[in-house]
Amino acid sequence: MIRIGTRGSKLALWQANDLKDKLQSVGVQSELIIIKTKGDNVQHLGFDKMEGKGFFTKEIEDALIDEKIDVAVHSLKDLPTSGHPALAVSGVSTRANPRDLLIIHPDQVDASRTIKVKSGATIGTSSIRRKVQIHSFDESINLVDIRGNVPTRINKVRNGEVNGIVLAAAGVERLQLDLSDLEVIRFNPLEFIPAPAQGVIGYQCRKDDKVSRTIIKGVHHADVSACTNIERKILNLLDGGCQLPLGAYCTRDANGHYHCTAILGSEPGKRVAKTSASRSTSAGLAEHIVSELKNQHQL
Repeated sequence: MIRIGTRGSKLALWQANDLKDKLQSVGVQSELIIIKTKGDNVQHLGFDKMEGKGFFTKEIEDALIDEKIDVAVHSLKDLPTSGHPALAVSGVSTRANPRDLLIIHPDQVDASRTIKVKSGATIGTSSIRRKVQIHSFDESINLVDIRGNVPTRINKVRNGEVNGIVLAAAGVERLQLDLSDLEVIRFNPLEFIPAPAQGVIGYQCRKDDKVSRTIIKGVHHADVSACTNIERKILNLLDGGCQLPLGAYCTRDANGHYHCTAILGSEPGKRVAKTSASRSTSAGLAEHIVSELKNQHQL
């Protein structure tokens, strides 16, 4: 029996149950162990105001190190790149829709504006990456921190606490949420750059647990990790976590060539550096992207 460690939100449970189903399809039985994290317990602060990294992962990693669970399931974008030396990402899922969505109340739509929301609208997001990109399109927008699980944040738009919110499309689609009463703007991931590894689920094991790592390898998608490894290496080279205003999105075409776009901001309202590069190999691609972003910041 494989013990799967997960947060208790609806989305986290969806992700953990998805792994449970995949394991069952290869003849492996498993059970879920729910663990509360700092990110779950501290709801009054935005991520950019919380100290450290791993807001949604540390307690789950601790349980893995202490052998209370065998596999930790994370949204890969939440997992710090400089992890505990005893742990490793042993597998990743397929990639769901990587886009960000701007979900707004119908009363706040203005089709004449760049991102189709009225001037001065209040948009909720606790992601500094999303804040700097929103303001790069429209500085009139009033940005406020917002926390809570995905359905809770959407309901804050419905009840008028905020005029709109920005969410990852993957979470909305995985939970099959009905947004028919709201206006949904689906950003192009090459224009509004997602977080590194957005839309991908990571499966973490202890390095010395060969049994669990072998099992997870059976549900691993190497084609996805080839791209997310580049995105996460960019994050690692910039020594960043959830609070770094970095977006990175990499794809691989039918010929095996890599295409990567990234942005790096400082704070909302300030210039956002953006660069893209294509290469036939992943070698040196992350380093090139980071060098270009740093050069733009120094201009």
